[in-house]
Amino acid sequence: MVGAVNTAFGYSVFAVFILLHLHYMVAALLSTTCGVLFNFKTTGVLVFKNKDNRLIFRFFGVYAITYLLTIGLLKVFNFYNVSNLIGGAIIALPIAFISFSLSKKLVFHTLSKKQID
Repeated sequence: MVGAVNTAFGYSVFAVFILLHLHYMVAALLSTTCGVLFNFKTTGVLVFKNKDNRLIFRFFGVYAITYLLTIGLLKVFNFYNVSNLIGGAIIALPIAFISFSLSKKLVFHTLSKKQID
């Protein structure tokens, strides 16, 4: 459920910026930044049961990776004349899965039960 909300939020922000005629790299950067701020709390607290705000720097790192993947994939879609709205929709779920997997492995992996409480 949290993943669906986060993905819908991120794609919606991206779509608004695309509809405002921002370049796809800028739209992706702004939506990724908004996504970090929104998703950090929903993912950390609701999914991983963690309230440690110090982990946001690692979380930004994960989202930097997904940003680079996103713009790379959008560039490929642009090469084949696929609109940014459609390309963004196609990659939203795979990018969300990658983001979750990297967050689990790189951000929230080292926490003990004592640190979580």
